[in-house]
Amino acid sequence: MPETIMKIICNHCKQEFCGDELTEFDESMMCDQCLRDETTICNCCSERIWQGDDRGSNSISLCSYCRDTYYYNCTNCDILLHSDDVSFEHDTPYCSECYHDCVEGDEDLEYIESYNYKPSPIFHGDGIFYGLELELDRGGMIDNNAYELMCIGNSNSEHIYIKQDGSLDDGMEIVSHPMSLDYHLQSMPWEQILQKAVRMGYKSHQAGTCGMHCHVGRTALGENFEDQENTISNILFFIEANWVQMLKFSRRTEEQMNRWASRYGYKDNPKELLEHAKNNTIGRYACVNLSNFATIEFRMFRGTLKLQTFLATLQMVDEICNVAISLSNDEMKSLSWQEFVLAISKDSKPELIEYLKIRQLYVNEPITEESEDI
Repeated sequence: MPETIMKIICNHCKQEFCGDELTEFDESMMCDQCLRDETTICNCCSERIWQGDDRGSNSISLCSYCRDTYYYNCTNCDILLHSDDVSFEHDTPYCSECYHDCVEGDEDLEYIESYNYKPSPIFHGDGIFYGLELELDRGGMIDNNAYELMCIGNSNSEHIYIKQDGSLDDGMEIVSHPMSLDYHLQSMPWEQILQKAVRMGYKSHQAGTCGMHCHVGRTALGENFEDQENTISNILFFIEANWVQMLKFSRRTEEQMNRWASRYGYKDNPKELLEHAKNNTIGRYACVNLSNFATIEFRMFRGTLKLQTFLATLQMVDEICNVAISLSNDEMKSLSWQEFVLAISKDSKPELIEYLKIRQLYVNEPITEESEDI
C-alpha cells in the first residue's frame, strides 16, 4: 500500500504543499514563494521580519530594534546611516558629505580629521583592546597643535589621530587605536601627550564639556556571542548596582550624566538589565553605549589631563571587564563594592588604588589629593 503524503496548506497563498516544502514563521506555515514575498531578513541582526515591519530603505532591510539602536537619518539629505558612519554636530546627525558642506565648510585642515573619520584600526598588544577618546577644549582647533601631539604619540608606531568634535567649544579630540592595557601603560607616551596639551593651553576636566570615552572590543569579552552578552550584562549590572560609587569615580555631575552618559536604570538581574538596555531609546548617550557593532563604549568618565586620573580610569575599565568576564550572573549580583576594590592588584594597578583612596572609595582609606584635575 503506497505511503500517504500529508499535504499542508500555505497560510498565505492557500495552496497545498508537502510538509518539508513549507517554513514556519511567526506561527504561519509559508511556501518558499510567499516567504520571499511576505518577509525579509534584517541586514543588521539577520533576523527574519515581515515586509510590513521593515524599517530600512530601498537598499537595506532593518527590524525595529536595529533601526532604533544602530541607524540614523542625515538631518540634511535624509539618507539612512549606520551609527559608525554618522557625524554629529551638537547631537545632530549628518552623513559625511553633508557634514562637510554644513558644518566644516571650506576649512582646510591637514592633521585634524572630520568627526566621522574612522581609519582601519591598528591593534597593539594582546588581550582586551581599549580604544580611548580624550576630548580637549579651550585651546583651539589648531592644526599645528594636532600635528605636535601626533608627533609625540606616533613617534615609534601609528597610535593616535586627532578629530573634530562638535560638542566642544574650542577644541578637538585625541583618539587612540585599540591597545591592550599593558600597551597603554608601558608603550604609549601618554604622560608626554598630556603634558604637551597642558602647555598648549588645553583643559579637559576643567572645561566641563569634555569626556574620556573608552571603547572595548566585544570579541575579547567571551568566546562566543552568548558569552559576550553575559559579560556585557554583568558590566551593566555592576555600574547600575554601584551607581553612587561610579558617579563619584567619574567626576561628572548627575546633570552631565543625564546629558552625555545616561544610566539605564537598575534591574534585579544582569540579563534582565541587558534586555532593558537593548529596548531603551537612549541611543549612544548612555553610560555604556551598546550601539556599535564591534565595541561597547564606556562614556561616563569626565575628561582629564592629569596622568594619574587618566591611567586610573583606564585601569578601572579593565578591572570591571575582567571581573564581568570571570563571574557568573549570580556571582555578579552578590559582589559588593568592598569586595571589588579589595581584589584590585596594588602591583598592577597602583594608580587605580591611589585614585580610589583620593576619591574616598577605597574601604575607608582616603588620602589627601596632591593636585586637582585639569
